[in-house]
Amino acid sequence: MATFLYRLGRLAFRRRHFVALIWVALLTLAGVGAASAPAAGTTSFSIPGTEAQKAFDLLEQRFPGASADGATGRMVFKAPEGEKMTDAAHKATVAKTVKELGDGSEVVSVTDPFTTGAVSKDGTVAYLSVKYDAPAVGLKDATRDALETAGDDARATGLTVDVGGDALQAQPDAGAVGEAIGLAIAAVVLVITLGSMIAAGLPLLTAIIGVAIGVSTIAALAKALDLGSTTSTLAGMIGLAVGIDYALFIVSRYRAELAEGRDREEAVGRATGTAGSAVVFAGLTVVIALAGLSVVNVPMLTKMGLAAAGTVVIAVLIALTMIPALLGYAGRKVRPAGEKREKSREDAAPRKPVKPNLGTRWASFVIRRPAAVLLLGVVGLGAVALPVSQLELGLPDDGSQPTSTTQRRAYDLLSEGFGPGFNGPLMIVVDAKNSDDPKAAATTVSDGIKGLKDVVTVTPATFNKAGDTATITVVPDSKPSSAQTEDLVHAIRDDVASKADADVLVTGTTALNIDFSQKLSDALIPYLALVVGLAFLLLIVVFRSILVPLKAALGFLLSVLAALGAVVAVFQWGWLGGLLGVEETGPIMSMMPIFMVGVVFGLAMDYEVFLVTRMREAYVHGESPSQAIVTGFKHSARVVVAAAVIMMAVFGGFISSGESMIKMIGFGLAIAVFFDAFVVRMAIVPAVLALLGRRAWWLPKWLDRALPNVDVEGEGLRTQAEKDTDPDEDRELVRV
Repeated sequence: MATFLYRLGRLAFRRRHFVALIWVALLTLAGVGAASAPAAGTTSFSIPGTEAQKAFDLLEQRFPGASADGATGRMVFKAPEGEKMTDAAHKATVAKTVKELGDGSEVVSVTDPFTTGAVSKDGTVAYLSVKYDAPAVGLKDATRDALETAGDDARATGLTVDVGGDALQAQPDAGAVGEAIGLAIAAVVLVITLGSMIAAGLPLLTAIIGVAIGVSTIAALAKALDLGSTTSTLAGMIGLAVGIDYALFIVSRYRAELAEGRDREEAVGRATGTAGSAVVFAGLTVVIALAGLSVVNVPMLTKMGLAAAGTVVIAVLIALTMIPALLGYAGRKVRPAGEKREKSREDAAPRKPVKPNLGTRWASFVIRRPAAVLLLGVVGLGAVALPVSQLELGLPDDGSQPTSTTQRRAYDLLSEGFGPGFNGPLMIVVDAKNSDDPKAAATTVSDGIKGLKDVVTVTPATFNKAGDTATITVVPDSKPSSAQTEDLVHAIRDDVASKADADVLVTGTTALNIDFSQKLSDALIPYLALVVGLAFLLLIVVFRSILVPLKAALGFLLSVLAALGAVVAVFQWGWLGGLLGVEETGPIMSMMPIFMVGVVFGLAMDYEVFLVTRMREAYVHGESPSQAIVTGFKHSARVVVAAAVIMMAVFGGFISSGESMIKMIGFGLAIAVFFDAFVVRMAIVPAVLALLGRRAWWLPKWLDRALPNVDVEGEGLRTQAEKDTDPDEDRELVRV
């Protein structure tokens, strides 16, 4: 591996014009494809295998044209104090609004609150419902604008009017802001770390090019592959973070090779062969973790994972080829590590020895007190992880929106006028096709539901034209995200369905959220086993050790649990919520645990590979285990810290988003990187290696013979460098 990448790096350095031309061509091709591709259109959200999804599919068959999965909007009206919605003027305003909305595009139906009984008992609150023929993510902007405009017109008459429902759930637009914040902080960190504007600019440039190619490709394929904008946001977030980090490691190693006196082409080759090998295997762990999301069997997650994995592959290829080419263009502007410091000391007399850097001093400290450092790190992360025991999963709804939004105000008005459960009604689908008496079967289901706790309203059954399928709407007594509502769903499925002479399915947004959360919870352990297992095998090949990969996996689990604990404390309990702009606490987004496992595992293994491969390299070259730890920190700690700060900046930039989902993802990933890089990799890892000594690098002889030798340490470069020099350099001219 190291020898092949060594040759690749030197080739890219010599043929820099050709390499640059290839990447410019790919960028142009992706940009043209994105610009000329048809609009993405409607993206579908489905959860195969769940009862709620089966019910939606059945409704599409039995109620054709009803748009069972279409978006819904609710406009809530509240009369001024001392007045009622039944007053003539207010009724006229509502009637005008119903007519205005009914004339809009993509609208299937609009209900009149005065004919459907959608007026509160005290007469102060009323609402109308709008049904659309497209899912929420596929609604046109003009359709959303028409809904908001109708609300503004009604509000101008003196009524309190707010709009809710999933029709206003536009795709989060936080990617550009988050990336801009991350890039700004990354630029500062790179300049401080590399001490040169040119050297700092190379990782930024290549990362931006890689993300541009990846995101443009996603945009070009969005229509054909049914990709949503969240796919591009995730791919951009991950691609930018790893793209900067991978390029940073190669540039840093290049400067270190220059400092040892090698010429520029040789330094590029060795940097690509050694640091590039770590980049390849670090990238592979990220790809495994992201592509492994496919096992969850949720199409949206599968597409997001594969798209982000593709962007990571591009980042690896750019680091291995474009960085060597750009280093060739930079010439002497990228200076050897420590050159400025040495020049400043040339005239000093007598010349003092160079002091050990902070990484060396920290590693020496950990080696002297490994047990204390290990205990403190494990206990500290364990304490932060304790809130995980109270983790509640769910999906965000209008009740989790900031109180400044119209969706949240509409949610609160409905709760005030009709009860908290009104915001999350359940739809019961009675499939009586094989029943002798469909109407009697539907009646049995209705009566059974009325006898359950936490039920406020059960509407009469509505049959389709064939008379073999009915729908029943149930309004719970508790809010959609509560445990009581979830218990009610399970009671209907377990108790009522078993006594009916028909197939009974529970669906609706609330039931769909419950099924989605359950599906992700069930898939977490198999996914974790698959990803950690494959990465464990990969790291055995890289480190030629069993205990080092085992320690890496256990450390990752500790950092992820601590990160989830912090997420629960902030977003579910409200700790430090005001500082982070969390206006409303509630259940943690159901995809958060499995999403964090996938993303954080790949990124955590990056630091493990970059830090420990340098230790392994020193150990293979004859240093003692303790000295190898110090050497690894001496050369890698500064760069790993910079890479972690950059990644935290990229993820942390999304905390400023107004969308609770994006804010939660940004905080969770940023705090996970902090725990993993600064506590696990910088403290627990050297402490464990110091305690294990030579046993850390133990590998059974039979397994050593069976494993391929990938030579991540660059042992083969000692002789290969001489073989790859110009064959004409050592030849003498001979006269004949």
